[in-house]
Amino acid sequence: MKNIIAFLFFLVLLSISLNVEAHPGRTDANGGHTCKTNCEKYGLEYGEYHYHNGGGGSTNPSSTPAQTPTIQSNDKDCGEFASYDEVVQYWNEKGYSATNDPENLDGWGNGQVDDGIPCEPPSGYDFTKINNSPEQIAEKTAKQEKEKGEADGYPDGVEAGYHDGSQTANPTGSEAYVEGYKAGYSKGWEEGNKKFTSEKEKAEKAGNELGKKQDKLTIPKDYSQNDAVKASFEKGFIRAVTERDEAKKKEFNQKGYEEGKRDEYNVPTKEKEAYIKAYEEGYKKGQAELKESYVKQGYESAYTIVTYSEPKLEDQKYIDWYKEGFESNKEVDEIVSEAYALGLAGNTYNLPGKYKHAEKIFKHHYELGWQKYEEEKAENTNQAAAGVGIVVLAWVGRRFYVAKKMVG
Repeated sequence: MKNIIAFLFFLVLLSISLNVEAHPGRTDANGGHTCKTNCEKYGLEYGEYHYHNGGGGSTNPSSTPAQTPTIQSNDKDCGEFASYDEVVQYWNEKGYSATNDPENLDGWGNGQVDDGIPCEPPSGYDFTKINNSPEQIAEKTAKQEKEKGEADGYPDGVEAGYHDGSQTANPTGSEAYVEGYKAGYSKGWEEGNKKFTSEKEKAEKAGNELGKKQDKLTIPKDYSQNDAVKASFEKGFIRAVTERDEAKKKEFNQKGYEEGKRDEYNVPTKEKEAYIKAYEEGYKKGQAELKESYVKQGYESAYTIVTYSEPKLEDQKYIDWYKEGFESNKEVDEIVSEAYALGLAGNTYNLPGKYKHAEKIFKHHYELGWQKYEEEKAENTNQAAAGVGIVVLAWVGRRFYVAKKMVG
């Protein structure tokens, strides 16, 4: 009888054990959890903590199983959340991760960690929102690598931009690092090139100011660190020196020109060769204009002077220039020829309008022609009278001869 009672008690205990094991819910590290849904179905109270799979029980087979204590717990099950965003919010607030999941939200109730993703996410969910998920870790890692790439690329870009180097970079590394490096390099290049351009402009201006004051080039240390900046300083210096030289040459050229016209030669001997040359060129030009003025005087005098006479001038070269002009007037020869022909033909005096500026010469040579005309006319008259006399004498002689014959 005792054996029957013991067997029946064993069956009851077995039935209760099977029912408890059958209800849903994840177990914690101790092999148990708190009942929260359909507890009465399994003979449990709501909020009652219990074990599964023998968890928490005695390992001594001869001992009598102790009554399961009722334990209140705040553990959450996946089914208790209204949405998956609430799951993530709860997970993140607790600071849970794949290796820190006391409520066993990551897994399927077997007490083992899964993949760091709590419960079952809906399709297409952004796992980077989940604290310590592989995707979030990967995103953070990529962000860190990108930031490192940007930090590495920026100074390299500044250096390249400052020396007017390549605007593109070819770094190696992860995709995030390369992306960050290129972004940092580009930003740095812009800053460096901006500084480079600014320093070049500043250097050229400083060089120009120095060139306005002196001929010797001395480049300050601040402008000698970069070859292009140094070249800009030299460019500004050379431009200023050139402008200063050009202004000086113009000044000395004008001085030479004015003194050349006054026939005063005061060449500067302690100036640059370029300045002396400019003076000489100006003086030569002035002398040429001075000579031209005397040559023109001589040329014009040929219209009014019948016979050349040396002018009273203070310098022999002025007299020579004057005579050169007088003798170079070939138009007077044409006037002389035409005026003389008019008089020689016995025509009445008539001054052509084109020769009004040389009336004296024209009239003089017309009169010479007219004089010749009168001489030839008188000579022709005498010759005619002599011919008539001869004829008369011949007639008289013949008549005398005939009379004589008759008397005889």
